[in-house]
Amino acid sequence: MTVTTTRTLPAQFIEDLGKDYAKQLTATTAIPVDTSKFAPQVAAQDALQTRAATLAGQGVGSFAPFIQAAQQRDVAAGQQAAAAQQRLADAGQTLGGVSTTLSGIAGLTGAPTAAQTAAFTSPYQQQVIDTTLAEFDRQRAINEQNIRDQQASLGALGSGRAGVQLSEFQAQSGRDRAALEAQLRQQGFQQAQAARQQDIANRFGLGQAQSGLAQSQAGLGQQQLGLGEFEMGRGQFQTGLASQVPGLQRADISTLGQVGAAQQAQRQAVLDAQRQGARTAAYEPLERLGFFGQGVTGLMGGYPAQFQFDSMPKADPLQTALGLGTGIAGIFGALR
Repeated sequence: MTVTTTRTLPAQFIEDLGKDYAKQLTATTAIPVDTSKFAPQVAAQDALQTRAATLAGQGVGSFAPFIQAAQQRDVAAGQQAAAAQQRLADAGQTLGGVSTTLSGIAGLTGAPTAAQTAAFTSPYQQQVIDTTLAEFDRQRAINEQNIRDQQASLGALGSGRAGVQLSEFQAQSGRDRAALEAQLRQQGFQQAQAARQQDIANRFGLGQAQSGLAQSQAGLGQQQLGLGEFEMGRGQFQTGLASQVPGLQRADISTLGQVGAAQQAQRQAVLDAQRQGARTAAYEPLERLGFFGQGVTGLMGGYPAQFQFDSMPKADPLQTALGLGTGIAGIFGALR
């Protein structure tokens, strides 16, 4: 069935522009856009970020050596303290010996008693006296016999004068014997006194030596106490270092991570800019065609229309092309 229709056509030059636009649009859209050139890219991790991660892994348990060193210092401090206590105990025992020695010296001062003198007298003194006196008695008997023999040879034995001579000899011998015994006993007493004085001097010297030893032991004890306190202080210092190490490491890791992240962000911005540039370059022909189509559409409204009669409905290729161009321009504008 034939139907007569009336179409409104644009001016001829506008129609020519539309046809040219449709031709360019067909050619341009036939070429596929290589989207791989502006595919999203992620900047690689920065070397400083990698180093920060490595330090974080290495920092786990890094304070343990300081803790162990502190524990060793504490053990050493305990050992020094124990040794110091032993030194002080030894000093106390030595001072006890000094007290005993000084007490013994105090008992020996002043006038000696018979028991003190006897304590220092030679146990062989009486044997010496007895032996000496026995020898004296033997010599006296010999001398007395010699007197008697002399008197007998002179025929005076038994006379009064001979009796007087023997009496005087015997009396003098008794005195000499007593003097000899007294001399021996005096020598023994002097020797006992000398031994007693030497014993006092020895004990006094021993007391001084013991006192010096006690002072030395006490000094060593104080030194070892000082060493123990020093070791304890070193242990506390090591513990303090152990508590500071993680914080210092975290500060280093944080700084490295922040600087590395900033550098990675900069590289990511460059990649994003390159991606946007590649995207703009890829769609630039379509963008130009969009502007072209918008211009043609604008011209269609500013010139008088032409009328044409057809016997059957027929689609207007210019309107179709212009509509397609306007749609593409709108799509591209949305993509931008």
